This record gives sequence, C-alpha cells and structure tokens, in this order.
Amino acid sequence: MNSENIADNSLQAENIKLRRAVEELSILNELARAIGASHSAEEVMRTIVARSLKAVNAEQGVITLIDKESQQPGKTLIRSVASSSEHQPFHANQSLMGWMLINKKPIIIDHPQHDTRFKGVTWDESICSLVCVPLMVKSQMVGVMTLYNKKQLETFTDEDQRLLSIIAGQSAQVIENARLYEEEKALIGMKEELRLAYDIQMNLLPKAPPTIPGYDIAGMSIPAKNVGGDYFDFILRGRDELAICLADITGKGMPAALLMANLQATIRAQSVASASAAPCLDHSNNLLYESTDSEKFATIFYGLLNCQTHQLNYSNGGHNDPLLFSGKNAPQRLRTGGIMLGALPNMSYMEETISLQPDDLLVLYSDGITEAENDRDEEFGESKLIELIANHHQASAKELIERIIVAVRDFAGQKPQSDDITLVVIRRVS
Repeated sequence: MNSENIADNSLQAENIKLRRAVEELSILNELARAIGASHSAEEVMRTIVARSLKAVNAEQGVITLIDKESQQPGKTLIRSVASSSEHQPFHANQSLMGWMLINKKPIIIDHPQHDTRFKGVTWDESICSLVCVPLMVKSQMVGVMTLYNKKQLETFTDEDQRLLSIIAGQSAQVIENARLYEEEKALIGMKEELRLAYDIQMNLLPKAPPTIPGYDIAGMSIPAKNVGGDYFDFILRGRDELAICLADITGKGMPAALLMANLQATIRAQSVASASAAPCLDHSNNLLYESTDSEKFATIFYGLLNCQTHQLNYSNGGHNDPLLFSGKNAPQRLRTGGIMLGALPNMSYMEETISLQPDDLLVLYSDGITEAENDRDEEFGESKLIELIANHHQASAKELIERIIVAVRDFAGQKPQSDDITLVVIRRVS
C-alpha cells in the first residue's frame, strides 16, 4: 500500500470520526432542548427514551428508577415505544437490574436466552438483544435505561453503548433533579393540605372555655402530627347544664382527624337528644360502630355538669380515668361506664352521679400525657401526673394545664411527641 492510500484511509477514518462526533453532538443538543421543554419527571424520561431509541435505531426502551430507601428497583415509571411495533414495552428484567446494581456499568446482551450470566432467567421470546446503561449521580446509581432490539435485526454495538452511556451521563442528574423537584412540590402541597386540615380541626375545638359562675374551666389539645385524633368539647345544654367531653381516636394524622370530626358531630347531636350520660354513649357507640370499620374506635369521657346543683353525671367509655381531687384525700378515679366506642354494637353503658364541692378539682386527660416517653423509653406515668397536680392544686385551670404540658415536655426532652396531648381542667371555685 503506497503512502497516498495510507493517507486517504487515515483521512477517511478521521472524517468518519468527525462526522460521528458531529452527529453525537447534534443528538445531545437536540436532547438538551427537548428536556428543557419538559415539565415533569415523566415527560423528561419519555423524552430521553424517545431520543435514545432514535439515536441507535432501537425498537423499545424503558427507564427504571431505584427506590432510594430500599435500594431496590422501583416501579417502572416510563415505557416508551418509538416504532409501530405491536409488542408491548418490556419490563427491565429483575436479574438484569440485580446485575446492574452490583456492577454499575453498561452491558450489551445478544440472545439473552443463551447468556450464561443469566441462567435460569426466563426472557421474553421477543427480546433478541438489549443494551442497558446505568444512570449515575455522584457515584450512586439512581436507575437504568434499557433499550431492546435494534431494527433490521441488527445487534447493538460498542458505539451504541458508548453513545447511550454519554446520554445517560447527561440525563441522570436531570432526571434526579426533576424527581426531587416533584417530590418537593408534592411535599409542599401535602404540608399546605395538612395546614388547612389543622386549621379546620382547631376551629372544631372550643375557641374559649365557657364562662360559668362558680367554676374555672380550661382545655387544650396538642396533636402529635399536624392533625390528630384527640378532641375535647364543651356543650351548653340550657342555662344550667354543661356537657363535657374528652375523646381519643385510634391512630394519628388525617384518618384519626376525620373520625374525630365525625365523633364530635355525633356526640353533639346525641347530647341534645339524651337526658343523661349513659344513653348518649349508647347511641353514639352504635352510630360509630355502623359508620367505621372494626379497627376504628374511640375512648371517651362524657359528663353532664349541673351548674346549680353541682352534680356531675358521667359515663366513661374506656378512657383514662379522670382524676377528682377533693380536699386532702387521694384522687378519686371516675371509671364507671363501659368499653370504648365503636368496638361492639348494642352496648349498655353505666353512669354515675357525683357531687362537686367547693375547691374540688377535676382533671381529664388523654394517654398522650401519661404515656409520653423520654430517651430512655420511660413513661411519664400517672403517679407523676398526680404528684404534679397535687403540688399545684391552687393554680388556675389554665395555668395547671400549662404546667402539666411543660412538665411532660421537660420529661420527654429531645424525644419527639408520639401521641396527641389533650387536657381539660374543671375547678369549682364557690
């Protein structure tokens, strides 16, 4: 071969390389423009798959993202077909994904049914060849892009693999950013929904305690999450009678809050219709049982205070026993009643009537108080609550609630609040 032929061949090879580089640059520029016009993670991935199929003349493709928490393949978020093929898009094979998670490098597989690296794997008969490239972000694999079957029965080449690796390298961070942006938007939306739900729930609670001559009354509820399942209520019945309610719904968050609103409406309706505490809980129990599933129930204390006779008629539906402090005696526990509401139908609740003497103090609370834990998994407990109340017996109802909440938070320290906290304090002052 003479020197002219060698020079011509060398020039031809350089021209081919240059032309290929220009084509690749054109593909990447076109891809960048298309991605820039996309408005969601799904649209970004559709664009990447479609442009990749066109770039290497393949039939079908898929991007599979990795579940960050479990480091396992997540759902196939995108499947795109760039031909008129009637075949449904393929799923990325689980064993292929496992290989990619371990090796984190591109792979070409021709005739996968006969590939010894994937023995025992059942491949779709339509798959003749595939190329799979990792989507890497800062040395972490966030997903893979897999293309199946080149057209005209060709096989994928090293050049195809190299080009797809470049596309994957350019695209991985874009996909991750789009996904993070959508997650952030969803989180912001969720927070806004929870804020609105919190506002609605707080508006369902009494805005201020009732003003009743001879009594000092206060109540407070602090949900463990944005919304919770505890609630308290004061319901005026005529001029001389006040219904007092404190309930704790199973669970936390939005489901508990919805059930709480339902129970509150039920209790308010039954309070008007029922002459005493037991019938109110009888009817409310049946209504709650009929309207919820077997895993939803509520503990409740419901009492009727006659502000003229100072008689308290009450029924306790499986709730923490309210504590009645009278003189220097040990606190009396108000436990007459029955089981929690909504657990069983047609229950007959018991009731009891007691007298409140001047300076008597009644404290209703949810288990978020006594079951609050510190970082050693120790509970605040009822004994600490009783001691605290006894030491601050002369405090106002509002001040006593504030002291209890401060004491519980000091006890818990850095451990987050795990349950709703609700308190109602009633003192007969004269």
